[in-house]
Amino acid sequence: MFGLDTSLTILLLVCLLAAAAFEFINGFHDTANAVATVIYTNSLKPWAAVIWSGVWNSIGVFAGGIAVAMGITNLLPTELLLDTNIYHNIALIFSLLITAIVWNLGTWYLGIPCSSSHTLIGSIIGVGLAFALISPNNGVSYVNWAKAKDIGLSLLLSPILGFSLAILLMYILRQVVKNRLIFKEPLTNDPPPFWIRLILLLTCTGVSFSHGSNDGQKGVGLVMLILIAIVPGYFTLNSDKFTIDVAEHVREYKSIFSKIDPNELSVDEKFEYEKAQLNINHFDSLLKTGKSIEHFEVKEKAQLRKDLVFLGKSTKILLESKQLNLSLANKEKLKQEMAKLKSLTEYAPSWVILMISLSLGLGTMIGWKRIVHTIGEKIGKQHLTYAQGASAELVAASTIGFSTWLGLPVSTTHVLSSGIAGSMVASKGIKNLQAKTIKSIAIAWILTLPVCMILSGGLFLLLRWML
Repeated sequence: MFGLDTSLTILLLVCLLAAAAFEFINGFHDTANAVATVIYTNSLKPWAAVIWSGVWNSIGVFAGGIAVAMGITNLLPTELLLDTNIYHNIALIFSLLITAIVWNLGTWYLGIPCSSSHTLIGSIIGVGLAFALISPNNGVSYVNWAKAKDIGLSLLLSPILGFSLAILLMYILRQVVKNRLIFKEPLTNDPPPFWIRLILLLTCTGVSFSHGSNDGQKGVGLVMLILIAIVPGYFTLNSDKFTIDVAEHVREYKSIFSKIDPNELSVDEKFEYEKAQLNINHFDSLLKTGKSIEHFEVKEKAQLRKDLVFLGKSTKILLESKQLNLSLANKEKLKQEMAKLKSLTEYAPSWVILMISLSLGLGTMIGWKRIVHTIGEKIGKQHLTYAQGASAELVAASTIGFSTWLGLPVSTTHVLSSGIAGSMVASKGIKNLQAKTIKSIAIAWILTLPVCMILSGGLFLLLRWML
């Protein structure tokens, strides 16, 4: 398989199964975010809710693109993923997977809504920092801190946004909706009126779809990390691309780039201009060897990938510059050509997306009760009303969908939980929250990143030493 011997093939399969298991756990860990409201408002029976949610989670994985997946993949530099000792790469992957699975299972068992995003990203950063401790190149950063900063801000701000928007939406509903039935708790086990039930079903669908499109991509990114680390010759670059097409995009890029006057740029921007020029020229020189993508050596593929990563960063900075002397048409064209070049590295095979889609969808249908109980009964002191359920899910679906469009991972758990909390506060004030539950969620929120960083980093050092 991929030219590996039997032992490495088995290890690769174990890693892929573990990645599928992580996404499976993510499914039943985060399912509660979508189905709690429809279950606690009697809009759907539990079995129907989880099946419906599972289907839309799977659809979301396919429809969400791969921008978030590439954000996960690009957290670690190419050099770390392409260690010449393949067993060191396996140590890296196992450290990520074991940490992410153990922490997710532990918080699920305790019934604490916890972010799979925080878990995975903390694990990735942890191995990067651990590698920095043993690397002979002290001046090299083994974590993409720019990407980590963007992701960190996204994970930090999204629950605050969810809490605030839920309060605002509840206020708007109270001013606009005259039928007070939606602000009351379900008094029987009978379904709510059709129009309320339809709204809650739509919001459940929206959260399920957006969860799949965002969290599903994290699983895709994790699998791509595995494939690049263990079989780099096959997955470092997209072998479906033709060298001649890539070379054409390089020519178009260089043609527009040549119109930039570096003298009008600031000192920092001029530095990025020079870096971009070096990277595109080096990238072009490798392409001119005439080899097809699949016939490049692993080191050459790594260098091509590295050139594109650095080129993308420099191009983004230049395009954001107010001093850049390009017309709007040329700026847009440069952006488009850069996107076409990045498709050489930013891709995922269809079988990877299918594997993650099935894992997330099936996981959604299992093990959901613990977290549903917490979200439905333990965040607020009152039973969930129709308006609270719809407000929280509408805020969650829109926040996650917008983040997916930006290519940023967010925590479905934290956005939805904070939305529920916001809707409770909007109804009866801060006293309507259960302090014990909020404290547990907050502690898990604060601890997840550092604990996962320490666990994965420590595991990586131990496994690397053993292997």
